[in-house]
Amino acid sequence: MAPLELNITHVGTATAILEINGVNMLTDPFFSSAGTSFSITDDFALTVSEDPALRLDQLPIIDAVLLSHEDHDDNLDPLGRQLLDGRRVFTTMDGAKNLSPRPFVHGFKPWQEMEVTIAGKQFKIIATPTKHVDDQECTGFLVTASDFGTGRDGLPNAIYFSGDTVYIPELAIIASKYHVTAAILNLGNAHAPKDFTKRDGPNYQITMDGKSAARLFREIKAEVLVPMHYEAWGHFTQFGEELRQVFKDEGIAEEVCWLVGGKAVKVL
Repeated sequence: MAPLELNITHVGTATAILEINGVNMLTDPFFSSAGTSFSITDDFALTVSEDPALRLDQLPIIDAVLLSHEDHDDNLDPLGRQLLDGRRVFTTMDGAKNLSPRPFVHGFKPWQEMEVTIAGKQFKIIATPTKHVDDQECTGFLVTASDFGTGRDGLPNAIYFSGDTVYIPELAIIASKYHVTAAILNLGNAHAPKDFTKRDGPNYQITMDGKSAARLFREIKAEVLVPMHYEAWGHFTQFGEELRQVFKDEGIAEEVCWLVGGKAVKVL
């Protein structure tokens, strides 16, 4: 049995190519250039401040897409939608409905599993719960396969992509089911208004900060933490330099693998 190999090429924010034993899975496709704005309401917009490290025409063959949610432009923009046609896409139930009639889009409820063949190899995809924007669906994913082998306590090895979520205790269950070799966590400590029509209204947290990411990392007993989705947007409040300090303070700096835009980083 060949060892589990994972190389990650970061494209930008939550978009990365996960090369898993030679199969390329893309997370949350976003390819818009710096300065592109997306209207949330008539008087509120989000603007991306960095170019993607790779353009669409610079991508390798993409075999499948892990789409945490379909309805937020910073996770799926119009350019990214071009990648969905003819590929297997794993997403939320609402996302699958909105993306129909594409035949290879699969919607998941939390903890739902699916055995699937991707690029000639067998995988199991498991949807994980999230807590993101109120009353809107979002999902994370565990990816495993029989040829990944086993790890701690004989549990199946798996790769975890959190999607956009704050810390929720339910995710600790993962540690009893899988040995997470790499935890790819969307961070940034993003906040959103409770009411977009009120400029000075209260905000609430919609993605993890470094401290809660460290807590989740320990609770799921993962080997490597891969931070992502913490730059380039105005609704983020915690960026790379601060995250590095938090992980150092939390005593996990040696277990963190930082990505480099446009470059394949060997994680496993």
